[in-house]
Amino acid sequence: MTVSDDDGLRRITIDRPEARNALTLGMAADIADAIETAEPADHYAILLEGVGESFSAGGDVVAMQNRGTDVRAEFERIADTFGRVVEAAMTADVPIVAKVQGDAIGAGLSLVAVSDLAYASTDARFSVAFVRVGLVPDTGGSVLLPHLIGLRETKRLALTGEFFDGTEAADLGLVTDAVPADQLDDIVDDMLDTLADQPTRIVGLIREAIHGGIGRDWRSALEHENQIQAQARDTVEHAESVQAFVERWGLK
Repeated sequence: MTVSDDDGLRRITIDRPEARNALTLGMAADIADAIETAEPADHYAILLEGVGESFSAGGDVVAMQNRGTDVRAEFERIADTFGRVVEAAMTADVPIVAKVQGDAIGAGLSLVAVSDLAYASTDARFSVAFVRVGLVPDTGGSVLLPHLIGLRETKRLALTGEFFDGTEAADLGLVTDAVPADQLDDIVDDMLDTLADQPTRIVGLIREAIHGGIGRDWRSALEHENQIQAQARDTVEHAESVQAFVERWGLK
C-alpha cells in the first residue's frame, strides 16, 4: 500500500495486484493510519483506489489459515485493524472518495460502503463475500450496508455472497455512480475538483452531523445536529461563505 499527498489530496493506493489487492491486518492498520492523519488544514479529500484489475478482493484468505483460537485475542486483532479503519473513516475530518475498478469483494466492498462518495466502472464486480469463507460481514459492512442499500438487500447479498456489477451497485445505492471504465478517472476527478472548492472544515462537520445521527433516536439526533451547527456558525469558513454569497447575489 502506498500513501501520497498531492496538492491537498491524500491518495491511498492498495498496491498488491498479485493478490488482487487482498488486505492483510497490517495493511488495514496502515489504511487507518493514513485516514487518521489527514488534516483539513492540509487535505481536502482522501482518495481510495487499487492498482491493477481489482480495487480489493477483501481480507487475505491465505492468511486466514493461520487464525488464532483465542476469541478475545481475535476480537482485539479485528478491532485494532479492520475495525479501526471504520472508526477512522467515520470520524475523519475530510471526505473520502472510493474509485472502484475491477473487484470490490468482502472487506473491499465494505471500504466502498464506508466512503462518503464512490464511483465504479460498470463492469466492476462486487460481492458481500464473507459467507463464502464462513465469516460475518466486517469492516463496517453489517452496520453500514442496511443504511445504504436497505435491510432486505443487505440480507440477500450477505446470505448468498452473490456477485453483481457496477451498474447494479449504483442502482442499489452502494456507489454514487457507475460509468464505463474509460470515463472513471474523469468522473472521479470532477468530484475531487468540486470537493477542493468546498470549505473542508465545514465538510468535516457535515460528516460528523450525519454520522453522529446514525442509530440515535430523533431527539438526541436533533440535539447532536444543533450542536454541530453551533460549531459551524463559529467558524471563519462560515463567515467567509456568507460574505461571498451576499456579494455574489447582491444581497443587502
